[in-house]
Amino acid sequence: MQNKKTPAMRALYLLLALVIAVGVWFYVDNYGDNGGAFSAEQAVTEIPIEYIGADGLADRGLMLLEEGTSASVDITFEGPRLLVARLDRSKVRLTADLSSVTAAGTQTVSYRLAFLDGQGRATTQASTRFSGVTAKEYSIERATVNISELNSKEVDVRCELVGTVAEGYSAGQPELSQTTVEVQGLAEDIDDIAYAKVTLDLGDGVEETVTQLLTCQFFDANDQLVDKSGIHVSSEQIQVTLKVYVTKELQLRVNYLQSPGARLSNTTRSLEPETVTVYGEASTLKDITSITLGDFDLLELVGTGSTTHTYSFLVPDGCENLSGVTRASLHISFNDLATARIPVSQFLIDTELPDGKSAEILTEDLRISIFGTTADVESVTTEDVTATPDLSDYAAASGVYTVPVHVDIVTAGDIGISGTYQVQVRIREQAPEEQGAE
Repeated sequence: MQNKKTPAMRALYLLLALVIAVGVWFYVDNYGDNGGAFSAEQAVTEIPIEYIGADGLADRGLMLLEEGTSASVDITFEGPRLLVARLDRSKVRLTADLSSVTAAGTQTVSYRLAFLDGQGRATTQASTRFSGVTAKEYSIERATVNISELNSKEVDVRCELVGTVAEGYSAGQPELSQTTVEVQGLAEDIDDIAYAKVTLDLGDGVEETVTQLLTCQFFDANDQLVDKSGIHVSSEQIQVTLKVYVTKELQLRVNYLQSPGARLSNTTRSLEPETVTVYGEASTLKDITSITLGDFDLLELVGTGSTTHTYSFLVPDGCENLSGVTRASLHISFNDLATARIPVSQFLIDTELPDGKSAEILTEDLRISIFGTTADVESVTTEDVTATPDLSDYAAASGVYTVPVHVDIVTAGDIGISGTYQVQVRIREQAPEEQGAE
Protein backbone atom coordinates (compact mmCIF):
# COMPACT_ATOMS: atom_id res chain seq x y z
CA MET A 1 0.00 0.00 0.00
CA GLN A 2 1.47 3.41 -0.91
CA ASN A 3 1.60 6.02 1.87
CA LYS A 4 0.36 9.38 0.79
CA LYS A 5 1.15 12.61 2.71
CA THR A 6 -1.82 14.65 3.52
CA PRO A 7 -1.91 18.33 2.54
CA ALA A 8 -1.61 19.26 6.25
CA MET A 9 1.62 17.29 6.67
CA ARG A 10 3.13 18.78 3.52
CA ALA A 11 2.36 22.26 4.80
CA LEU A 12 3.98 21.45 8.18
CA TYR A 13 7.17 20.21 6.52
CA LEU A 14 7.36 23.30 4.33
CA LEU A 15 6.94 25.55 7.37
CA LEU A 16 9.64 23.69 9.31
CA ALA A 17 12.07 23.96 6.40
CA LEU A 18 11.39 27.65 6.15
CA VAL A 19 12.09 28.21 9.89
CA ILE A 20 15.37 26.31 9.67
CA ALA A 21 16.43 28.27 6.59
CA VAL A 22 15.62 31.59 8.27
CA GLY A 23 17.52 30.54 11.42
CA VAL A 24 20.60 29.56 9.44
CA TRP A 25 20.45 32.80 7.48
CA PHE A 26 20.06 34.87 10.71
CA TYR A 27 23.02 33.19 12.38
CA VAL A 28 25.29 33.48 9.36
CA ASP A 29 24.30 37.09 8.77
CA ASN A 30 24.80 38.20 12.38
CA TYR A 31 27.42 35.87 13.83
CA GLY A 32 29.06 34.01 11.02
CA ASP A 33 32.71 34.75 10.13
CA ASN A 34 31.91 34.81 6.44
CA GLY A 35 33.46 38.07 5.28
CA GLY A 36 30.96 38.14 2.49
CA ALA A 37 27.57 39.55 1.79
CA PHE A 38 26.41 39.10 5.38
CA SER A 39 29.16 41.22 6.99
CA ALA A 40 28.69 44.82 8.13
CA GLU A 41 30.86 47.86 8.83
CA GLN A 42 30.78 50.24 11.79
CA ALA A 43 32.78 53.48 12.08
CA VAL A 44 33.93 54.48 15.57
CA THR A 45 35.23 58.04 15.65
CA GLU A 46 37.57 59.93 17.93
CA ILE A 47 38.96 57.00 19.87
CA PRO A 48 41.47 58.69 22.23
CA ILE A 49 45.13 57.72 22.15
CA GLU A 50 46.69 57.03 25.53
CA TYR A 51 50.39 57.94 25.58
CA ILE A 52 52.30 55.56 27.84
CA GLY A 53 55.57 56.74 29.33
CA ALA A 54 54.86 60.46 28.97
CA ASP A 55 55.89 61.06 32.58
CA GLY A 56 59.25 59.44 31.89
CA LEU A 57 60.09 62.07 29.27
CA ALA A 58 60.96 64.54 32.04
CA ASP A 59 63.85 62.29 33.12
CA ARG A 60 65.27 62.76 29.62
CA GLY A 61 64.74 66.52 29.63
CA LEU A 62 61.70 66.30 27.33
CA MET A 63 57.97 66.86 27.50
CA LEU A 64 54.95 66.04 25.33
CA LEU A 65 53.09 69.03 23.96
CA GLU A 66 49.35 68.81 23.48
CA GLU A 67 49.48 71.07 20.45
CA GLY A 68 50.59 69.15 17.36
CA THR A 69 50.08 65.74 18.98
CA SER A 70 47.49 63.29 17.65
CA ALA A 71 44.65 63.07 20.15
CA SER A 72 42.41 60.40 18.61
CA VAL A 73 41.87 57.98 15.71
CA ASP A 74 38.76 57.08 13.68
CA ILE A 75 38.51 53.34 12.99
CA THR A 76 36.11 51.41 10.76
CA PHE A 77 35.37 47.93 12.07
CA GLU A 78 34.06 45.01 9.99
CA GLY A 79 32.38 41.80 11.07
CA PRO A 80 29.07 40.02 11.56
CA ARG A 81 26.22 42.49 11.47
CA LEU A 82 24.90 42.03 15.01
CA LEU A 83 28.36 41.93 16.65
CA VAL A 84 29.50 45.07 14.86
CA ALA A 85 26.31 46.87 15.86
CA ARG A 86 26.89 45.89 19.50
CA LEU A 87 30.57 46.94 19.59
CA ASP A 88 31.11 49.14 22.67
CA ARG A 89 33.54 52.01 21.99
CA SER A 90 34.52 52.05 25.68
CA LYS A 91 36.02 48.58 25.16
CA VAL A 92 38.35 49.85 22.41
CA ARG A 93 41.76 51.06 23.61
CA LEU A 94 44.60 52.75 21.70
CA THR A 95 48.03 53.12 23.32
CA ALA A 96 51.27 54.64 22.09
CA ASP A 97 54.53 54.00 23.95
CA LEU A 98 56.90 57.00 24.27
CA SER A 99 59.71 55.14 26.04
CA SER A 100 61.81 55.13 22.87
CA VAL A 101 61.52 58.90 22.29
CA THR A 102 64.86 60.51 23.11
CA ALA A 103 64.90 63.77 21.15
CA ALA A 104 62.76 66.87 20.73
CA GLY A 105 60.78 67.59 17.58
CA THR A 106 57.70 66.42 15.70
CA GLN A 107 57.84 62.69 15.03
CA THR A 108 55.57 59.70 14.56
CA VAL A 109 55.12 56.66 16.73
CA SER A 110 53.11 53.53 16.22
CA TYR A 111 50.04 52.85 18.30
CA ARG A 112 48.49 49.61 19.41
CA LEU A 113 44.84 48.57 19.17
CA ALA A 114 43.47 46.46 21.98
CA PHE A 115 40.07 45.45 23.32
CA LEU A 116 39.07 45.25 26.98
CA ASP A 117 37.48 41.99 28.08
CA GLY A 118 34.83 41.61 30.78
CA GLN A 119 37.51 41.97 33.50
CA GLY A 120 39.00 45.13 31.99
CA ARG A 121 42.10 43.34 30.69
CA ALA A 122 43.51 44.43 27.32
CA THR A 123 43.75 41.87 24.53
CA THR A 124 44.56 42.16 20.83
CA GLN A 125 41.51 40.03 20.08
CA ALA A 126 38.05 41.52 20.22
CA SER A 127 37.29 39.01 23.03
CA THR A 128 35.12 35.91 22.66
CA ARG A 129 32.04 38.07 22.65
CA PHE A 130 33.22 40.02 19.58
CA SER A 131 35.40 37.41 17.84
CA GLY A 132 35.32 37.99 14.10
CA VAL A 133 35.24 41.79 14.42
CA THR A 134 38.33 43.36 12.85
CA ALA A 135 39.65 46.86 12.16
CA LYS A 136 39.31 47.53 8.46
CA GLU A 137 40.41 51.13 8.11
CA TYR A 138 42.29 53.73 10.27
CA SER A 139 42.11 57.48 9.84
CA ILE A 140 45.87 57.65 10.54
CA GLU A 141 48.42 54.87 10.39
CA ARG A 142 50.81 56.35 12.99
CA ALA A 143 50.39 58.93 15.73
CA THR A 144 52.17 62.27 15.46
CA VAL A 145 53.77 63.54 18.68
CA ASN A 146 55.19 66.99 19.34
CA ILE A 147 58.13 66.69 21.75
CA SER A 148 59.75 69.75 23.25
CA GLU A 149 62.89 70.23 25.29
CA LEU A 150 62.11 70.69 28.95
CA ASN A 151 63.28 73.91 30.60
CA SER A 152 63.82 73.96 34.34
CA LYS A 153 64.43 76.43 37.13
CA GLU A 154 64.62 76.30 40.91
CA VAL A 155 62.33 78.50 42.97
CA ASP A 156 62.06 79.18 46.69
CA VAL A 157 59.21 77.77 48.74
CA ARG A 158 57.43 80.15 51.09
CA CYS A 159 54.99 79.27 53.84
CA GLU A 160 51.97 81.41 54.64
CA LEU A 161 50.36 80.99 58.05
CA VAL A 162 46.64 81.48 58.64
CA GLY A 163 44.76 81.03 61.90
CA THR A 164 45.79 81.89 65.45
CA VAL A 165 47.94 80.61 68.28
CA ALA A 166 46.18 80.30 71.64
CA GLU A 167 46.64 82.93 74.33
CA GLY A 168 49.76 82.25 76.39
CA TYR A 169 51.42 80.24 73.61
CA SER A 170 53.91 81.25 70.95
CA ALA A 171 55.08 79.77 67.66
CA GLY A 172 58.47 79.61 66.00
CA GLN A 173 59.36 79.73 62.32
CA PRO A 174 57.75 77.12 60.03
CA GLU A 175 60.09 74.23 59.27
CA LEU A 176 59.83 72.97 55.68
CA SER A 177 60.96 69.56 54.47
CA GLN A 178 62.60 71.48 51.58
CA THR A 179 62.98 75.17 50.92
CA THR A 180 63.24 74.99 47.10
CA VAL A 181 61.54 73.03 44.32
CA GLU A 182 62.49 72.50 40.69
CA VAL A 183 59.87 73.34 38.07
CA GLN A 184 60.11 72.03 34.51
CA GLY A 185 58.19 72.97 31.39
CA LEU A 186 58.19 75.25 28.40
CA ALA A 187 60.07 78.48 28.86
CA GLU A 188 56.89 80.52 28.45
CA ASP A 189 55.19 78.42 31.15
CA ILE A 190 57.86 78.64 33.83
CA ASP A 191 59.52 82.02 33.18
CA ASP A 192 56.81 83.88 35.08
CA ILE A 193 57.12 81.71 38.19
CA ALA A 194 58.83 83.69 40.95
CA TYR A 195 58.22 81.43 43.94
CA ALA A 196 56.20 78.53 45.28
CA LYS A 197 53.95 78.82 48.30
CA VAL A 198 52.22 76.49 50.74
CA THR A 199 49.56 77.61 53.21
CA LEU A 200 49.47 76.23 56.75
CA ASP A 201 46.08 76.66 58.42
CA LEU A 202 46.43 76.67 62.23
CA GLY A 203 42.73 76.90 62.92
CA ASP A 204 41.49 78.90 65.89
CA GLY A 205 43.76 78.89 68.95
CA VAL A 206 46.26 76.09 68.33
CA GLU A 207 47.97 74.87 71.50
CA GLU A 208 50.52 72.35 70.23
CA THR A 209 52.91 71.67 67.37
CA VAL A 210 51.27 71.29 63.94
CA THR A 211 52.61 69.13 61.08
CA GLN A 212 50.90 68.97 57.67
CA LEU A 213 51.67 67.79 54.14
CA LEU A 214 50.81 70.70 51.82
CA THR A 215 50.53 71.15 48.05
CA CYS A 216 52.56 73.88 46.34
CA GLN A 217 51.04 76.77 44.42
CA PHE A 218 53.07 79.03 42.15
CA PHE A 219 53.10 82.82 41.96
CA ASP A 220 54.69 85.46 39.76
CA ALA A 221 56.65 88.50 40.89
CA ASN A 222 53.37 90.41 41.37
CA ASP A 223 52.06 87.68 43.72
CA GLN A 224 49.56 86.51 41.12
CA LEU A 225 48.71 82.81 40.95
CA VAL A 226 50.29 81.02 37.97
CA ASP A 227 48.46 78.20 36.21
CA LYS A 228 50.51 75.05 36.87
CA SER A 229 49.05 72.95 34.05
CA GLY A 230 51.86 71.76 31.81
CA ILE A 231 54.42 72.27 34.58
CA HIS A 232 56.33 69.38 36.13
CA VAL A 233 57.35 69.83 39.76
CA SER A 234 60.12 67.92 41.54
CA SER A 235 57.99 67.74 44.70
CA GLU A 236 54.27 68.37 44.56
CA GLN A 237 53.90 68.38 48.36
CA ILE A 238 55.97 69.90 51.15
CA GLN A 239 55.83 68.81 54.79
CA VAL A 240 55.56 71.81 57.08
CA THR A 241 56.01 71.74 60.85
CA LEU A 242 55.21 74.69 63.08
CA LYS A 243 56.36 74.21 66.65
CA VAL A 244 54.14 75.83 69.26
CA TYR A 245 55.78 76.79 72.54
CA VAL A 246 54.55 77.63 76.01
CA THR A 247 56.12 79.14 79.13
CA LYS A 248 55.17 77.10 82.15
CA GLU A 249 55.93 77.13 85.88
CA LEU A 250 56.65 73.63 87.19
CA GLN A 251 56.41 72.68 90.85
CA LEU A 252 59.48 71.07 92.40
CA ARG A 253 58.58 68.03 94.49
CA VAL A 254 60.28 65.52 96.77
CA ASN A 255 59.07 61.95 97.20
CA TYR A 256 59.03 61.43 100.98
CA LEU A 257 59.43 57.89 102.36
CA GLN A 258 57.56 57.50 105.65
CA SER A 259 57.88 54.88 108.40
CA PRO A 260 56.29 54.29 111.83
CA GLY A 261 57.41 57.13 114.12
CA ALA A 262 58.69 59.13 111.11
CA ARG A 263 55.67 60.74 109.51
CA LEU A 264 55.52 63.71 107.17
CA SER A 265 52.82 65.27 109.31
CA ASN A 266 55.37 65.63 112.13
CA THR A 267 57.81 67.71 110.08
CA THR A 268 58.47 71.29 109.09
CA ARG A 269 60.05 71.61 105.68
CA SER A 270 60.86 74.13 103.00
CA LEU A 271 62.16 73.80 99.45
CA GLU A 272 64.18 76.52 97.80
CA PRO A 273 63.21 77.21 95.06
CA GLU A 274 59.73 75.75 95.07
CA THR A 275 59.17 76.21 91.34
CA VAL A 276 61.12 76.54 88.12
CA THR A 277 59.99 78.33 84.95
CA VAL A 278 60.60 76.50 81.68
CA TYR A 279 60.00 77.23 78.00
CA GLY A 280 59.43 74.47 75.49
CA GLU A 281 57.16 72.78 72.99
CA ALA A 282 53.57 72.78 74.16
CA SER A 283 53.18 69.12 73.21
CA THR A 284 56.15 68.22 75.47
CA LEU A 285 54.88 70.20 78.46
CA LYS A 286 51.19 69.45 77.93
CA ASP A 287 50.86 66.89 80.76
CA ILE A 288 53.82 68.00 82.90
CA THR A 289 53.05 70.03 86.03
CA SER A 290 56.00 69.21 88.27
CA ILE A 291 59.55 67.90 88.49
CA THR A 292 60.31 65.22 91.08
CA LEU A 293 63.74 65.87 92.58
CA GLY A 294 64.17 62.46 94.18
CA ASP A 295 63.43 60.45 97.32
CA PHE A 296 63.96 61.47 100.94
CA ASP A 297 63.71 58.86 103.71
CA LEU A 298 62.42 60.46 106.91
CA LEU A 299 64.42 57.93 108.92
CA GLU A 300 67.47 60.05 108.08
CA LEU A 301 66.10 62.63 110.53
CA VAL A 302 65.87 60.27 113.51
CA GLY A 303 69.46 60.72 114.53
CA THR A 304 69.69 64.44 113.90
CA GLY A 305 66.16 65.80 114.08
CA SER A 306 66.80 68.13 111.14
CA THR A 307 68.86 68.27 107.96
CA THR A 308 69.44 70.11 104.69
CA HIS A 309 69.57 68.09 101.51
CA THR A 310 70.50 69.44 98.04
CA TYR A 311 69.11 68.03 94.80
CA SER A 312 70.30 68.61 91.24
CA PHE A 313 67.65 68.50 88.55
CA LEU A 314 67.11 68.83 84.81
CA VAL A 315 64.16 70.33 83.00
CA PRO A 316 62.28 68.15 80.45
CA ASP A 317 64.17 67.31 77.24
CA GLY A 318 64.01 70.02 74.61
CA CYS A 319 62.93 72.70 77.10
CA GLU A 320 64.77 75.82 78.22
CA ASN A 321 65.25 76.60 81.90
CA LEU A 322 64.22 80.26 82.16
CA SER A 323 64.84 80.37 85.93
CA GLY A 324 68.51 79.51 85.47
CA VAL A 325 68.70 77.36 88.63
CA THR A 326 69.58 73.66 88.49
CA ARG A 327 69.76 72.84 92.21
CA ALA A 328 67.17 72.90 94.99
CA SER A 329 67.70 72.71 98.76
CA LEU A 330 65.37 70.89 101.14
CA HIS A 331 65.34 72.05 104.77
CA ILE A 332 63.42 69.59 106.95
CA SER A 333 63.07 68.90 110.67
CA PHE A 334 60.81 67.02 113.04
CA ASN A 335 58.40 69.14 115.06
CA ASP A 336 58.39 66.73 118.01
CA LEU A 337 60.85 63.86 118.21
CA ALA A 338 61.50 61.83 121.36
CA THR A 339 63.62 58.72 121.78
CA ALA A 340 63.82 56.14 124.55
CA ARG A 341 65.33 52.77 125.38
CA ILE A 342 62.90 50.29 126.76
CA PRO A 343 63.49 46.74 128.05
CA VAL A 344 61.80 43.74 126.47
CA SER A 345 60.04 41.52 128.94
CA GLN A 346 58.21 39.21 126.53
CA PHE A 347 59.98 36.71 124.27
CA LEU A 348 57.96 34.55 121.96
CA ILE A 349 59.14 31.51 119.99
CA ASP A 350 56.73 30.84 117.14
CA THR A 351 58.98 28.83 114.80
CA GLU A 352 57.75 25.24 114.45
CA LEU A 353 60.61 22.92 115.43
CA PRO A 354 60.98 19.26 114.47
CA ASP A 355 59.57 16.68 116.88
CA GLY A 356 61.92 16.06 119.75
CA LYS A 357 63.52 19.51 119.70
CA SER A 358 63.07 22.57 121.88
CA ALA A 359 64.43 26.11 121.98
CA GLU A 360 65.28 28.27 124.97
CA ILE A 361 66.10 32.02 124.94
CA LEU A 362 69.22 32.66 126.99
CA THR A 363 69.29 36.47 126.71
CA GLU A 364 67.71 37.98 129.81
CA ASP A 365 68.18 41.68 129.19
CA LEU A 366 67.30 43.19 125.80
CA ARG A 367 66.71 46.90 125.40
CA ILE A 368 65.49 48.50 122.21
CA SER A 369 65.57 52.11 121.01
CA ILE A 370 62.26 53.62 119.99
CA PHE A 371 61.30 57.01 118.61
CA GLY A 372 58.21 59.03 117.85
CA THR A 373 56.37 61.98 119.29
CA THR A 374 56.88 62.62 122.97
CA ALA A 375 53.35 61.51 123.85
CA ASP A 376 53.61 58.30 121.82
CA VAL A 377 57.00 57.34 123.22
CA GLU A 378 55.94 57.99 126.84
CA SER A 379 52.89 55.77 126.39
CA VAL A 380 54.98 52.65 125.65
CA THR A 381 55.54 50.22 128.54
CA THR A 382 57.71 47.13 128.68
CA GLU A 383 54.58 44.94 128.49
CA ASP A 384 53.85 46.42 125.05
CA VAL A 385 57.09 45.06 123.54
CA THR A 386 57.50 41.50 122.22
CA ALA A 387 60.68 40.03 120.73
CA THR A 388 60.41 36.98 118.48
CA PRO A 389 63.64 35.19 117.40
CA ASP A 390 63.83 34.04 113.81
CA LEU A 391 64.72 30.32 113.94
CA SER A 392 63.71 29.49 110.36
CA ASP A 393 67.36 28.68 109.46
CA TYR A 394 68.15 26.82 112.68
CA ALA A 395 65.36 24.29 113.05
CA ALA A 396 67.60 21.37 112.11
CA ALA A 397 70.55 22.55 114.29
CA SER A 398 71.45 21.98 117.90
CA GLY A 399 73.49 24.16 120.23
CA VAL A 400 73.65 27.83 121.21
CA TYR A 401 73.21 30.46 118.46
CA THR A 402 72.91 34.20 118.23
CA VAL A 403 69.88 34.88 116.02
CA PRO A 404 68.03 38.01 114.86
CA VAL A 405 64.76 38.95 116.54
CA HIS A 406 61.68 40.70 115.27
CA VAL A 407 60.38 43.34 117.68
CA ASP A 408 56.68 44.21 117.86
CA ILE A 409 55.22 47.11 119.82
CA VAL A 410 51.52 46.88 120.52
CA THR A 411 50.41 50.43 121.28
CA ALA A 412 47.95 53.03 120.05
CA GLY A 413 50.82 55.40 119.27
CA ASP A 414 52.97 55.61 116.11
CA ILE A 415 56.33 54.23 117.20
CA GLY A 416 59.45 53.54 115.19
CA ILE A 417 62.24 51.17 116.18
CA SER A 418 65.90 52.06 115.64
CA GLY A 419 68.52 49.44 114.93
CA THR A 420 68.49 45.63 114.69
CA TYR A 421 68.62 43.22 117.57
CA GLN A 422 69.77 39.71 118.40
CA VAL A 423 69.38 37.20 121.21
CA GLN A 424 71.08 33.94 122.17
CA VAL A 425 69.01 30.80 121.80
CA ARG A 426 69.81 27.22 122.83
CA ILE A 427 68.36 24.53 120.56
CA ARG A 428 68.56 21.01 121.92
CA GLU A 429 67.19 17.52 121.69
CA GLN A 430 64.61 16.80 124.36
CA ALA A 431 65.07 13.86 126.73
CA PRO A 432 62.44 11.08 126.38
CA GLU A 433 60.90 11.95 129.74
CA GLU A 434 60.56 15.61 128.61
CA GLN A 435 58.81 14.54 125.43
CA GLY A 436 56.45 12.39 127.46
CA ALA A 437 55.73 15.24 129.86
CA GLU A 438 54.58 17.32 126.92
